[in-house]
Amino acid sequence: MLQSQENLLLIVVGTILLLLMGIFIIGFMFFYQRKHNAYVNERSLMRMQFSQEMLKAQVEIQEQTLSHISREIHDNIGQVLSFVKLSLSSLKTLDEQQRHQKIDDNRELITQAISDLRDLSKSLSFERIKSLGLQSAIEAELDRVNKSGLVKTKLLFDGEQYPLGAERELVLFRIFQEGLNNALKYSNAQNLAISLNYSPNLFILSIEDDGVGFEVADKLGENSGSGLRNMESRAAIIGGSAKINSQPGSGCSIKISLDPLAEQKYVNRNHPDSTG
Repeated sequence: MLQSQENLLLIVVGTILLLLMGIFIIGFMFFYQRKHNAYVNERSLMRMQFSQEMLKAQVEIQEQTLSHISREIHDNIGQVLSFVKLSLSSLKTLDEQQRHQKIDDNRELITQAISDLRDLSKSLSFERIKSLGLQSAIEAELDRVNKSGLVKTKLLFDGEQYPLGAERELVLFRIFQEGLNNALKYSNAQNLAISLNYSPNLFILSIEDDGVGFEVADKLGENSGSGLRNMESRAAIIGGSAKINSQPGSGCSIKISLDPLAEQKYVNRNHPDSTG
């Protein structure tokens, strides 16, 4: 009788333990599935945000390029060709020597217009930036600024250049472009220095001006329309960081830091499908 009770007790205890183990396993699987679903959703959202940011950067660069082309055609090429048209219309009133001189002058102006059009045909776009690379794309953009005479620019390089990936270089170029535009519009700067520092473990893009400066906290506030917050978010989305220093009367310094060795981590974070 006692043996039977002990056996029954063992069966009951064993059954309870099996039930508890089953409940634990089911609970663990449920918890794991929730965490996995949250992880998948987070990665999907991150991929979507990254794709949207890339598309936005491409559109902004295209708009910037079209705006530049429009200004050049209207302010430069259009005026040259209009002058040539007026000059040619006066040929009938000139003697032969004056006519030949006028034709030579107009030929030079037309050559200049053709050269300007050729330069415009090489204007920057996403594909152009991919083929040029970050360094050459920045050089081309600064060449435009130098021709305008709005500010004196200086481009500095340190270290041996290496690729950062086409997508990251596109975002870096857009950050540079935004910093350049802010300096031209608001800083009243006379000098602008751009530097690209290539060290084995860190890439740094620096944009510094000697303009009027500002209070950083005001520009980074939630109600501010400044592009500085865009720089921070764009740097973060490619695995980098932005450091902005400025004070009224002391110019502005923007430094974008990026780990060049984190390419695989960057790819896996922003392109979840690449992990398999």
